Amino acid sequence: MTDLPRLTVLGTGYLGVTHAVCMASLGFEVLGVDTDPRKVALLTSGEAPMAEPGLTDLLSEGLTSGRLGFTSSYERAAEFGDIHFVCVGTPQRRDGHGADLSQLEACVAELGPLLARPCVVAGKSTVPVGTAARLAARLAALAPAGEAAALCWNPEFLREGHAVADTLRPDRIVVGVGAGPAGERAEAVLRVVFSAMTAAGVPLFVTDLPTAELAKVAANAFLATKISFINAVAEVCELSGADVGVLAGILAADPRIGGAGLRPGLGFGGGCLPKDVRAFVDRAAELGAADAPALLGTVDAINLGRRTSMVNLACDVLGGSVAGKAVCVLGAAFKAGSDDVRDSPALDVAHILHGLGGQVTVYDPAAMRNAAATHPGLAYAPSALSAATGADVVLVLTDWPEFAALDPALLGEVTAARRIIDGRYVLDPAAWRAAGWLYRANGIPAPAPSDQLA
Repeated sequence: MTDLPRLTVLGTGYLGVTHAVCMASLGFEVLGVDTDPRKVALLTSGEAPMAEPGLTDLLSEGLTSGRLGFTSSYERAAEFGDIHFVCVGTPQRRDGHGADLSQLEACVAELGPLLARPCVVAGKSTVPVGTAARLAARLAALAPAGEAAALCWNPEFLREGHAVADTLRPDRIVVGVGAGPAGERAEAVLRVVFSAMTAAGVPLFVTDLPTAELAKVAANAFLATKISFINAVAEVCELSGADVGVLAGILAADPRIGGAGLRPGLGFGGGCLPKDVRAFVDRAAELGAADAPALLGTVDAINLGRRTSMVNLACDVLGGSVAGKAVCVLGAAFKAGSDDVRDSPALDVAHILHGLGGQVTVYDPAAMRNAAATHPGLAYAPSALSAATGADVVLVLTDWPEFAALDPALLGEVTAARRIIDGRYVLDPAAWRAAGWLYRANGIPAPAPSDQLA
């Protein structure tokens, strides 16, 4: 190896592209690998395949410097790389809640026979516990280098909308290694890769393979539990007249609890958190655990139930039915800062309201193209004001800052009625009510019936 090892990144989805461009920005030579030639051509031209702050600039910088390239050739990757980061997708299986490992299996099957010299294969994909040990044995059997092709597991902890920052300035690094010389060598090489981060004070945890595999899914499961907990409490607040926003602030002040993730709303979505929780439940049940499947199954059910509650609230605000009513939905991405619409609560609610006869128009600052591709039956508008024009009710379903900054007086000039439902708790209820709006949010006390607008 040279002073700095050369890196390949297998899979150029959200995780892979971000990891590749960030590692190149740290001075490493990086080769991204994808079996889709169109994606390789897109990236080689400097176009990022997703919206992510800072990603396009780093991609352009890496290509211009010559440190970053892309290919669809596994042969070239095997020859190039000293460390191979595996970042392929592990989506939810179509026939169940477990993880679909077919892309991961195919990657190892393709790469393994080409590894003729000592190297490290570092898995970053989220997998069920026990996967890494099985793949390590398979890799050693496939690779001409044998056990000198050492497998380790290096889970990612990226948040969409913050992926570049989370890669360059992570709050922790986890490296899971096997026993013996191969594991020791993998640890030593990964310490070199992350040396700039550890020198800046980022803690590095070296674990066995199962612990590293569980690190990501356990973190996601706990985050999901906090989100579903506060949403379950919001239902109690709704029934009792308490204010869930104030209550969440009180809970967050307790240092044993903290405020991260303790934010009520429409619930979580996206391509990672829901499927990771379900895969964790599935794998825990396979292992014979009892408590984890029961707890996390309830967490998932509470989360999905928030979408039904939002639909019911919209119907209630409109007098019992949305049929024939003009509905403005602000938000299509599953979260602000992203154009990702996978398992988007906002789009799910919009789709249900459309199915109930509502005339639904959607606007999102970044995700319009992706939303239209997955939900072509909905109407789309180029701005929040145009989406709200003539609306009988406005629903804020993604927490974009643009929506939080909406002027209630200006919006009220274009709607048919001043009714707004805050599904993300980003609006000031007092300000909107003062502007003559019927403001509703689950768990936020509604005004007395005599004060509500018809």
